[in-house]
Amino acid sequence: MTPEVSSLIGFYKSPLGRIARKLVLEQVRDLCGNVAGKRVLGLGFATPYLRAMLKPAERVLAFMPARQGASAWPREGPSCTVMCDPLEMPLTDSAVDLVVAVHAFEHATDAEEQMRELWRICAPAARLVIVVPRRRGLWAQRDTNPFGIGHPFSRSQLDGLLRAHSFTPEVWRDALFVPPWGARPILKSARLFEQGGRFFGSALAGVMIVRAKKEQFPAIARRQRAERLVRLPDWAPQTAMKLPH
Repeated sequence: MTPEVSSLIGFYKSPLGRIARKLVLEQVRDLCGNVAGKRVLGLGFATPYLRAMLKPAERVLAFMPARQGASAWPREGPSCTVMCDPLEMPLTDSAVDLVVAVHAFEHATDAEEQMRELWRICAPAARLVIVVPRRRGLWAQRDTNPFGIGHPFSRSQLDGLLRAHSFTPEVWRDALFVPPWGARPILKSARLFEQGGRFFGSALAGVMIVRAKKEQFPAIARRQRAERLVRLPDWAPQTAMKLPH
């Protein structure tokens, strides 16, 4: 199940969504580092985490899956949004230097094929920053938020997926120790939850974030289109219908 773009926008406009964005953005921004002059791609619904990159980066693109739907972003200036099939992205090989994937992998129809496509479009030594819900986290247990919809990951699963497709994990981070409830006392204490949760370890985190580096050679050859999990229906050309005068 993939959340619609309208529900994602609504979540990030809510008090809980604003807190979640702030806490996750702190980690994403630190892992992305200096993006000056880089070509940046946001995959899934990553736009809440890309705004600060618009000016320093050479270019910023936001690719949103067709099943999810897309919204124009940013609100000011030309739109950077592209609605596409994430397994067949309209980019040349080695086109981007940094990929930020949020609300992407937990909804991927074929995570392995997604990794192969990301390896194709990433430039040599490019970085990939992924945010996914933690399998045992509270956020993954409640479907009232976007991190509770789709396929959550354990660290070993995500690590294995990356390494099997020639991305080497460099740094791991945890975020969203605050419970996924919109009660005002909890939201006001979000920073305390975040600091206290780190003291008890990653088991209480709602999401995990990893930065990985692209290696030179692909570990697994890309499958032919006919072998992939998601198949598009064949075209069936028909004669144009003639309407009576």
